[in-house]
Amino acid sequence: MKYALVTGGSRGIGRAICLKLAEQQYNILINYRSNDDEARKTADLVQEHNVTATLLKFDVSNKEEVDSVLGAWVDAHKEDVIEVLINNAGIREDALMVFMTDDQWRRVLGASLDAFYYVSRAVMNPMLANRYGRIVTVVSLSGIKGMPGQTNYSAAKAGVIGATKALAQEVARRGITVNAVAPGFVRTDMTQDLNEAELKAIIPMKRFGEPEEVADAVAFLASKKASYITGAVLSINGGLYT
Repeated sequence: MKYALVTGGSRGIGRAICLKLAEQQYNILINYRSNDDEARKTADLVQEHNVTATLLKFDVSNKEEVDSVLGAWVDAHKEDVIEVLINNAGIREDALMVFMTDDQWRRVLGASLDAFYYVSRAVMNPMLANRYGRIVTVVSLSGIKGMPGQTNYSAAKAGVIGATKALAQEVARRGITVNAVAPGFVRTDMTQDLNEAELKAIIPMKRFGEPEEVADAVAFLASKKASYITGAVLSINGGLYT
């Protein structure tokens, strides 16, 4: 059986990606950290596409949890293959750097940068053996241009962009592509505390994006049609910054 693993898959952009990949007839591994109800809701929606949905509850920034939960799944499913990995999990803890705590710095970098390393490494060997794989990471406009009040988030996403470009070169000969998408302002739980009316004024399209618009781009990069695209970062921001 062929699987797609989506981290942070219970809500928002992650849920939209799960559903889009389910439409492509991938069985979906839905990673989440805490919200059982939302994760089950995503699983129910995925299964409406006549594929399986498996919930994998672990903290992507915790090596021991990644190894014990995801590693155990990989070990127990030798005949199955994770063809697609979507590194979507991430958190924001905004503050001016002068007021930022050490924990805010570490947690935000861990949820994106450490997670990229731990999770990608956990699924890499089967991809290498099969000479096929798709890794797509959701980064951010913040990682490209930097955003005030988000030195931690900007650093985390910029770090993942660098890692994406490096890993893409390491595995290209094995038929594995590694890309990233960089959303701007997208209407999700993560942006609900932002002033949408004020921010729309600086976006050329004069609106926030929708999770499904990000998911469509991710699904293309995760498909066989994107076989000659690797090491790329695709901005999805309504023209705000390119």
